[in-house]
Amino acid sequence: MKIPALKVRQWLKEWDDVLFDAKMRRSKPEPYFYLFSIAAKDLRALCGIYPRSAKGRKRGAEDLGIQRRHNKERSDEIREFVHFGHPWAGLSRAKRDSGEYRDLKKPGWLPTAIVVNILKPGDARQGKTLAAADSLRIAGKDGEHSLSLPSSFSGPAWRPGSLPPIEVIDGQHRLWAFEDLEFAGDFDLPVVAFHALDTSWQAYLFYTINIKPKRINASLAFDLYPLLRTEDWLEKFEGAAIYRETRAQELVDLLYSHPESPWHNRINMLGETGDARGEMVTQAAWVRSLLATFIKNWEGRRISIGGLFGAPVGSHQQVLPWSRHEQAAFLMCVGRLFKSAVAGVEDSQVPWAKALRTQKQMEMFGPSDDLAFWGKHSLISQDQGIRGLLSVVNDVCYLAADSLHLADWGQSGNENGNDDELVSQALKSLKPTPVHNFLVKLVRDLAKFDWRASSAPGLAEEERLRKGAFRGSGGYRDFRRQLLLHLTAGNREVAGLAKVAIQKLGYEYE
Repeated sequence: MKIPALKVRQWLKEWDDVLFDAKMRRSKPEPYFYLFSIAAKDLRALCGIYPRSAKGRKRGAEDLGIQRRHNKERSDEIREFVHFGHPWAGLSRAKRDSGEYRDLKKPGWLPTAIVVNILKPGDARQGKTLAAADSLRIAGKDGEHSLSLPSSFSGPAWRPGSLPPIEVIDGQHRLWAFEDLEFAGDFDLPVVAFHALDTSWQAYLFYTINIKPKRINASLAFDLYPLLRTEDWLEKFEGAAIYRETRAQELVDLLYSHPESPWHNRINMLGETGDARGEMVTQAAWVRSLLATFIKNWEGRRISIGGLFGAPVGSHQQVLPWSRHEQAAFLMCVGRLFKSAVAGVEDSQVPWAKALRTQKQMEMFGPSDDLAFWGKHSLISQDQGIRGLLSVVNDVCYLAADSLHLADWGQSGNENGNDDELVSQALKSLKPTPVHNFLVKLVRDLAKFDWRASSAPGLAEEERLRKGAFRGSGGYRDFRRQLLLHLTAGNREVAGLAKVAIQKLGYEYE
C-alpha cells in the first residue's frame, strides 16, 4: 500500500551553526519532513499505541525516554467530539435522548496534524530494533513522494513483540480516541512526519509545540514528555531547573498531606520553630534533598549515578515515565518500610534505637511517636538524615534499574481521580513488584545503621565528633559515604550495589 506524500523542505543556512551531537541524541536531522493523510486505524496501529491497564498492560515497543502518558478521559472526550461535534459531545445522556437538542449535532473535524517520527531500519527502542521488513519506505523526486507501508503490516494492530515503525511526537490522544471504533477506517488524519529524527529533537519539538507557546504547567511537562527532564538546552534556558523545583515541591506536598505517608503532617511546611510534636525537617530542606537526589540529572560528566526521577536509567538509558503520583508513592513506600524496619530492629543487636527510646520521652510524646524515628536526637528527623536516606536509596535503585524492572511499574493509564486516590493506587500496585521486595531488604540494612545524632546522650566523645562531622554541606557527602559503607556488610544483593556506588562516586574505603 502506497500513500502519496508531499516533501516539505525547511532549512536555513544559519542552522548549520547548530551544535549537532549524536552522543547527546541530537544528530543532524534531515532538512525536510513529509505531509500526508492516512486512515486513523492504520496510523494508530503503525505507531504501536495500545490501551494500557494496571494489570496485563501492553506497552508496544515505545521508547520509554519519549513516551507520553495516556489520559483516558482526554481521549474519551476527543472520541465523543469526533462522533457528534460541539456542543453535542458535551451534553448529558438525558439531553441527547430527549430529541430537543438534535440541531446541535456537528461534524467532529480534526484538521490539526499528528506529528510523528518515521524510524529507519536499525533504529532501536527499549532493546528492540526495527527490521527492514517492518520499515516504511519513502521514495519519489522533487516534492512528490510516496510512503510504502511495510509488507508485514496487515492491520488492525502491530505484531506483538516487534518494533512499530512510527513513534508519536505530538497528538497521541487523538490516536487513542480511535481505539476500537468501527468508523475509524473512514476517518483519515493529517500527518506531519519527520524521518529518523533523534530523540532530543523530538523533545525539542514537543516543547515548542505544547509548552513554550501555551505555558503548560511546568511539572506537567515531566509527565507528558519525560525526556524533557534530561535536556541540557533547557538547563541554560529556564525549563529544566524550574520543572525540577516545581516537581520537588509537589512531591513534598504529597508526602506531607497524604494520609498513608510516613511523613503525614510531619514536615515543617512553613519553616516554623518550636513545634510541640518534636523535630521536623523543613519543606525547603526536603526540596533541596530531592533536587540533590531523585530529581537531579547527572552528578557530573564522569559520574554515572543520576536521579531516578530525572535521568536516563538502565542499560538502555531511558527516562522512567513515572507520574508525580507514582514518584510520590515510591518515596512513601521507602519511608513506610524504613519506619517499620526502625521500629522492628532487635535492641540486643542495634542498641542505638533503644538508647533513644527513653521512658521519659515516650511518655512525653506518646507511644505512636517512635523517638528513634521522630526524636530530636535522631538523624532521621533531621536534614542530614533525610538527605542521606534519599541519597543511598536513589543510588542503589538507580544502579539496579534493570534487575528491578523499574520501567515495568507505573504507567497504569489511569489519570482520573484526586491526588490521594492516585497515590494510593500507585502504592497498592507497587507492593507485589520486585521493587518492593528489594526495598524491604535495603531498609532493613539501613535500620541497623546508628542513626543517633551528635546530640544524643550517652555517645562516646570519639563517636560524637564523628557524627558532628555530618553537619553542614560537607557533611552530606560523608554521611552518604558512611551509609554506603554500612550497606556493604549486609544483604548480598544490596552490598554489591553499594560497592558499585562507592566506586562510581569515587569514595574511599576506610
